[in-house]
Amino acid sequence: MNIPSRYDAAKVEDKWYNYWIENRYFHSEPDDREPYTIVIPPPNVTGVLHMGHMLNNTIQDVLIRRARLRGYNACWVPGTDHASIATEAKVVARLKEKGMEKSDLSREEFLEQAWEWTREYGGIILEQLKKLGASCDWERTKFTMDDDMSASVIRVFVDLYNKKLIYRGHRMVNWDPEAKTTLSDEEVIHEERQGLLYYLAYPIKGTDEKVIIATTRPETILGDTAICVNPDDERYQHLIGKKAIVPVCDREIPIIADEYVDMEFGTGCLKVTPAHDVNDKNLGDKHSLEVIDIFNDDATLNHYGLHYRGKDRFVVRKEISRELEEKGYLVKTETHINKVGTSERTRAVIEPRLSDQWFLKMEELVKPALKAVLEDEEIKLFPKKFENTYRHWMENIRDWNISRQLWWGQQVPAYYYGEGKEDFVVAESSEEALELARERTGNPSLSLSDLTQDPDVLDTWFSSWLWPISLFKGVLEPENKEIQYYYPTNDLVTGPDILFFWVARMIIAGYEYREEKPFTNVYLTGLVRDSQRRKMSKSLGNSPDALKLIEKYGADGVRVGLLLSSAAGNDLLFDEALCQQGKGFTNKIWNAFRLVKGWEVSDTEKQEDVAEIAINWYRSKFGQALKEIEDHFSKYRISDALMATYKLIWDDFCSWYLEMVKPAYGKPISHETYEKTITLFEENLKILHPFMPFLTEEIWQHMESRKPEEALVVAQWPEPVKPDEALLNGFSLVMEVISGIRTVRKEKNIAFKEELSLYTAGNSTDMAGFLDAVIRKLGNISEIHYGTEKTEGSVSFRVGAYEYFIPVNGSVDVEGEVRKLKEELSYVEGFLKSVRAKLSNERFVNNAPEKVVAVERQKEADAIAKITTIRESLSNLQN
Repeated sequence: MNIPSRYDAAKVEDKWYNYWIENRYFHSEPDDREPYTIVIPPPNVTGVLHMGHMLNNTIQDVLIRRARLRGYNACWVPGTDHASIATEAKVVARLKEKGMEKSDLSREEFLEQAWEWTREYGGIILEQLKKLGASCDWERTKFTMDDDMSASVIRVFVDLYNKKLIYRGHRMVNWDPEAKTTLSDEEVIHEERQGLLYYLAYPIKGTDEKVIIATTRPETILGDTAICVNPDDERYQHLIGKKAIVPVCDREIPIIADEYVDMEFGTGCLKVTPAHDVNDKNLGDKHSLEVIDIFNDDATLNHYGLHYRGKDRFVVRKEISRELEEKGYLVKTETHINKVGTSERTRAVIEPRLSDQWFLKMEELVKPALKAVLEDEEIKLFPKKFENTYRHWMENIRDWNISRQLWWGQQVPAYYYGEGKEDFVVAESSEEALELARERTGNPSLSLSDLTQDPDVLDTWFSSWLWPISLFKGVLEPENKEIQYYYPTNDLVTGPDILFFWVARMIIAGYEYREEKPFTNVYLTGLVRDSQRRKMSKSLGNSPDALKLIEKYGADGVRVGLLLSSAAGNDLLFDEALCQQGKGFTNKIWNAFRLVKGWEVSDTEKQEDVAEIAINWYRSKFGQALKEIEDHFSKYRISDALMATYKLIWDDFCSWYLEMVKPAYGKPISHETYEKTITLFEENLKILHPFMPFLTEEIWQHMESRKPEEALVVAQWPEPVKPDEALLNGFSLVMEVISGIRTVRKEKNIAFKEELSLYTAGNSTDMAGFLDAVIRKLGNISEIHYGTEKTEGSVSFRVGAYEYFIPVNGSVDVEGEVRKLKEELSYVEGFLKSVRAKLSNERFVNNAPEKVVAVERQKEADAIAKITTIRESLSNLQN
């Protein structure tokens, strides 16, 4: 078989990925093997491959490929999330490009546009994952809006409603005015921002008195319905029960008293706007205050905004502050830092808003999920430190707002049959709803046209929390063969940023609907950051194009580059040099393969003693490394597992083993040594395959002609090998001895082709004399003498407690050594000159910190000592 001189990643990757797909190596069906299952954290259907996806999916692929090699029925289920907010925003933007608005379309017409967009762009990220080498079972690919997935979501909603866990409530919610939908508390990011604190004067009706109130949002005064003071505050007791006049709108509002008001905070006076603050809403309910909502759903002002009607809230903030100042109501402004809630999806500033929404009660549902992680340890988080975060979120959980004011998503299965808020039924279909409505009303003549389905859709997370169950039809067919076989899944790989959004909720759903955990282990990756520790993002322009990295360094190179510095739970500081290192590793292995396959093999050549030693040593070294690698995998230290593999192959196999078995120039290698070298190489490929699938499959297939069932992707993981500790310990000593010999050759400029003798006062038994053949070959040593003292004209080096020495008289290239020393002398003299120039500068000596000057003086002393030593060496050589 012709072996190319260079490894061409692009050709190799396409060739073997297509081969794997054609032979259905990634596909799984239930059988008598033990399953190993991973479900992909479904990327948004709007997404394209970024560095976070690269890291996350590389780790999943490493785990699934290793499981496949270890004989498990490996099943990695891929899919995408319909991402209600993000996708709807994309569709709305596309409509605008066509000169259309969402409001121009009916719901059905809009959904046609959304499906068209999804069919056109929705599969991009999954196709990109194939470039990375992701060995997903593509035949199982799911989308959270597939018919069966949606049916599962609806069934669960109806079930939870019937269990009285879902209810409809009029609550203060987080409103995203850009997406025009409510968000759960967890989808709000709180950011510190600098703004202004406006001190406003409210006139007291019938008097010349005014009260001063501080606010960060002067535009909301148009929704004020009371002023509140503490009943114990002597400054304001005389005002309680009186009326104040709201500036600009001249509306009369009551002055009320409540202990909620902190007398020490601000002016001790609070403006109450029940429609736009959750605490104000509580006060409003307690004191039966009017509720005035001044905003439209896009955060422009409505008719309560008077002459500001139709203007954006932030525009109004500037304009109304000018009006307040002109009319004498604005007393002063101060710079103020406060936390502002922003939408995780659109980055818009959140507006607290009263709204009718659907909620899921969480207090009881959460208990089994808490116990599973923190008490029973049925589910383990890696790293363990995230258990504290999990505990905090779960113990402080609030009811989940599960409805969204969008059209893209699973529509809430509530059907209204009357005018009242409670005139509705909940059912999986409109036909079932009609029957329930007829029963409820006692009106058999009700028809489908009398029913109106709730226009809201369910939170995207309300579909993805069922992901491990619904992928295998576990909601619709709870006893089917696949859910019984593949569930619970084994490992989940995801980011800590969705530990609550997704991971915790899947655990809750697992215990509610399967009465068992959804997975056993959760591996939480870190975030990918740049070298300045900034999170990679498009807005910062610091995120490289993932596909271009693959094009430049090969998929295997990028995978290695990412994994080498990605300890679980710790952020990865990405540097493109890591990918170059990965590519360098690829080339190292390819060249090692070409070297081995280039040897002439002889059936008559006798195996060298050193080759026999090398084979036994590497088997032991491999067994030792395999045990370490398995331990790293068991603790989800994927980066450490790769590093152990990397060192074994680069250092032990390529640098030591191949040097030991390599035949002398122009000579053949024995057939026995060659075959055993190929076997060891293949064992290397097996443990390397999960990390570098393309390179390893290419070499594996070049080793010999293979049948499809013999492909590396479905080979067998190496069996454990018990290491020979005496051999390993002896070899560690020998490696240091060889390094010492090589150092002597380098320092004394002695060519490798020149044989040397090695002497030591120690004895052969203590000093691994049974490995002398290795020292002789790799050090080009003619003879090794034990029990002899150091002689004149020898150079010595020490390895632990043992001293070795090499006679060098007549071996040293005097001219070369003199030339090297003169070059070094010239460099050190130049360095000394530059240091002295700095020390002769009075400004530097007088003004620089004392420590800095001391460092320079030490440099001067070191240079003088070095020059003395070099001159002595030159004198000895020239005399």
